[in-house]
Amino acid sequence: MAKSQWSFKTAVELSAALAAKKVSAVELAQDAIARIERHDQKINAICVRDFDRALDAARAADAALARGEDKPLLGIPLTVKESYNIAGLPTTWGIPEQKNFVPPADALSITRVKDAGGVILGKTNVPLGLADWQSYNDVYGVTNNPYDLGRTPGGSSGGSSAALAAGYGALSLGSDIGGSLRAPAFHCGVYAHKPSYNLVAVRGHTPPPFPPIPIDRDMAVIGPMARGAADLSLLLEVMAGPDPLDVGVGYKLALPPPRHGALKDFRVLVIDTDPVMPTDASIRGTIDALAANLAKAGVKVERGSPLLPDFAETTRLYMRRLMSFLTAFFPPDIYSNMRAGAAALPPGDHSLAAERLRGAAQSHRDWVLDDGARARLRAQWRKLFESFDAVICPIMPIPAFPHDHSPEQEKRRIKIDGKEHVYPDQLAWPGIATLPGLPSTAIPTGFAPDGLPIGVQILGPWLEDRTPLKLAELIEREFGGFVPPEMFDD
Repeated sequence: MAKSQWSFKTAVELSAALAAKKVSAVELAQDAIARIERHDQKINAICVRDFDRALDAARAADAALARGEDKPLLGIPLTVKESYNIAGLPTTWGIPEQKNFVPPADALSITRVKDAGGVILGKTNVPLGLADWQSYNDVYGVTNNPYDLGRTPGGSSGGSSAALAAGYGALSLGSDIGGSLRAPAFHCGVYAHKPSYNLVAVRGHTPPPFPPIPIDRDMAVIGPMARGAADLSLLLEVMAGPDPLDVGVGYKLALPPPRHGALKDFRVLVIDTDPVMPTDASIRGTIDALAANLAKAGVKVERGSPLLPDFAETTRLYMRRLMSFLTAFFPPDIYSNMRAGAAALPPGDHSLAAERLRGAAQSHRDWVLDDGARARLRAQWRKLFESFDAVICPIMPIPAFPHDHSPEQEKRRIKIDGKEHVYPDQLAWPGIATLPGLPSTAIPTGFAPDGLPIGVQILGPWLEDRTPLKLAELIEREFGGFVPPEMFDD
């Protein structure tokens, strides 16, 4: 069965086709379902199928279109990360003990997507507890990269990135605290946007069996994924906004417009590597090429600035903040072992692994002091964005790596230009935006010599999400974007 003309279209393109009556919502849903049934035995991106309700939603969308209704996602097929509550479907976070947990109500963001007319095909696979840049668990198995089945699609939104790359719907919803939107987008050659912290209410994106109540999850966010840059804004507009249980039903946050509408007006700081977490030649090469292309297009490009916060210092702070949050949910025996490990650390050990242990065992006093350090960091970024509109930097240090399911992540290793590095140290590049809560848009920039996708992230000022999103659109328009994987381009 040959692919249809709609399989790899963007949501913006599909919306135009639906409005022009060139295709129906049912046909789009059927096309995506056929692709899943044809290809997903090899990829295993869709861990929970919801095809019957998807077709019902598509029929309802066609009826609404016939009545002349206009909604942002009306008739658009999409997928959702398994970690979101959807009434009637399991939410496990890959935890075997929760395989039978079925929430009674949708997450707030799911309600917003449905109200906007989105057609949800099913849920996408995740790692255990959303805690890896791979997507495998004992409930649903292993998800493979559509560009190389022996490699990771990324994580923890790896099922979503693989689904997008394989043509399973135009959009997906993911989440991010350690790069879980951006790393999978990077590894599968698609787009993602980590929103400014607190821009999108997270109610219902909750580990089972916790109740779906408004909660401050520190640096964690939820956000959109897509095959086209403009689609990110489309889905973000639907998802964004505070929780009415927090601020009242009528409140809506108004984001400022992008700083510029043309490439030549942007001022961009470009960073390609750092000794704390070096990047390999393919990553540096794609960033160099992008910087050169942007300069030719009239962008004011700088390759360094004293305004950039110290990467080593902020990365160590991020490791502590991240682990102080995550370990609150660890089993008592693991938490106790980490506290013992932190107590045994030499005072002079400031490796990233040591900082992760210190964060796990952090006292409330130290947490408050680190919170003050983060406030100072945010002030530094505000100052930087007086001189620059965006910062372009790596997302991950290497392209998609082979599956590695060894149980202790601290003992795993990756190779960067032939030299071994500690696997969790890859947190450094996602953390550059996560710690201060900045918006970050992940975009594909091409392929490494071995054919694996690569890309960069574009950081913008807090609550100025439309600026990196606009720059992403302009880069895509000028230099290209998503390219389907050859083995599934049918």
